[in-house]
Amino acid sequence: MDKFTKLKELASAIETDVEKFYNAGNSAAGTRVRKAMQDLKVLAQDIRSEVTEKKNSVK
Repeated sequence: MDKFTKLKELASAIETDVEKFYNAGNSAAGTRVRKAMQDLKVLAQDIRSEVTEKKNSVK
C-alpha cells in the first residue's frame, strides 16, 4: 500500500510540470515529466509484481 501512496504522490507532484510543458511549451518541464513518468512506470511495475506475488501465495 505504501508504494501505491508513493505513486499517487508522484503523479500529483508532476502536475505543475505537465501544465508548464503543454501550456507554456517549457522544454525543461517536459524533461522532468519524462523522468517522473519513468519513475511511475517502475513503481507501477513493482506494484504489479507485489500484487501478483500476493495473489499467487493465497492459492
